[in-house]
Amino acid sequence: MTDNSRPAVLELIGNTPLVRVSRFDTGPCTLFLKLESQNPGGSIKDRIGLAMIDTAERDGRLRPGGTIVEATAGNTGLGLALVGRAKGYRVVLVVPDKMSTEKVLHLKAMGAEVHITRSDVGKGHPEYYQDVAARLAAEIPDAFFADQFNNPANPLAHECSTAPEIWAQTQHDVDAIVVGVGSAGTLTGLTRFFKRVQPDLEMVLADPVGSVMAEYSRGGTLPTPGSWAVEGIGEDFIPSIADLSSVRHAYSISDEESFDHARQLLRAEGILGGSSTGTLLAAALRYCREQTQPKRVVSFVCDTGTRYLSKVYNDQWMNDQGLLQRKHYGDLRDLIARRFEDGRVISVGPDDTLLTAFQRMRLADVSQLPVLVKGQQLVGVIDESDILLGVHEDVAHFRRAVSSAMTDKLQTLSPDATLAELEAELGRGLVAIIQDASGFHGLITRTDMLNHLRRSLP
Repeated sequence: MTDNSRPAVLELIGNTPLVRVSRFDTGPCTLFLKLESQNPGGSIKDRIGLAMIDTAERDGRLRPGGTIVEATAGNTGLGLALVGRAKGYRVVLVVPDKMSTEKVLHLKAMGAEVHITRSDVGKGHPEYYQDVAARLAAEIPDAFFADQFNNPANPLAHECSTAPEIWAQTQHDVDAIVVGVGSAGTLTGLTRFFKRVQPDLEMVLADPVGSVMAEYSRGGTLPTPGSWAVEGIGEDFIPSIADLSSVRHAYSISDEESFDHARQLLRAEGILGGSSTGTLLAAALRYCREQTQPKRVVSFVCDTGTRYLSKVYNDQWMNDQGLLQRKHYGDLRDLIARRFEDGRVISVGPDDTLLTAFQRMRLADVSQLPVLVKGQQLVGVIDESDILLGVHEDVAHFRRAVSSAMTDKLQTLSPDATLAELEAELGRGLVAIIQDASGFHGLITRTDMLNHLRRSLP
């Protein structure tokens, strides 16, 4: 390290604001949200990143020139990268492949080394993210394995900072706290603190459907884990540091409900939170509405929604995942990702330039566009190969009109065509154009077909 002074940004961790929810139906209760998104790294995990590194430095497990290694859903990694890179350490992180692009890019921008591994395997599999991190920590000289799932500094951070902040901000008047479980550090730290100062306080567990935590806390049995799209909370095992002794209510929240509540929070309260925030809000509102007596309830905005703009707040991604409610037709129109009647078609006109077509493809992350006259009548389709053929001899041809390169001899399918007919069309290397007497409905690509099949999995 070139400078042993403590980085000033670390003093910004903690002391986050507590705001009252005012535009949701909270029954007889008053609901507050603690804005952990206001930490400098954008999440509640900044607290444990600082605590785990400071503790490891004090006890000699982390020395100058050392390497910090961790398995993370993203936010712990961001906290460790914020603190570790500011202090001059190498940071190596293992991230499951369901994490948002924004998180991965943020980690890399801070100088962390990111290893992406599978999210569809469980504990004990060689590609499970925690096992990969442990293996890397054993292989890298002078490595400190942060190991948030077993590190006592994790819950201690919340016992010594998050919990007393809530106690002070509520003027020692709080009846319940709604919390999720990833590593279980937040739940355990809060439980330890409030058992001393407010033993009657109820911990309320918010858990994604597919996670084992809620069912285990309700009945003491460990169910078969499923899968979920929410990031940062939910587990397929019980973390060793988990203290569930104060949990009085546990709610299993679907991905659809979680993502919808995150979006509702932004529209109603102007607070931009991530997917786990949606899970906590949905559970908190259920709990509040079930009460018959007034209670003061606290939950969290676990992290900033800016790192989920490509997912939670992206209608296209939400549609692809089947997480947005939209009209169901019972025919091929249900497979169209961008339906014309929904106003979602990205198109070009025949007089637009090839450069315009190329830029719109890149912006929308598609390989082909319908060509519409005045945004209404379908007259052609243009794809990347059409543009390449049009410009490879002279880049100045980017200025030529789309009509010079588009395919105008169109084969269309009606919405009531069969999946076999659709598969045959896609098998010929073509995009399927869905159109009937009422007009153009949209395009179906091989990716759309794969999304349809994936959503059909039990």
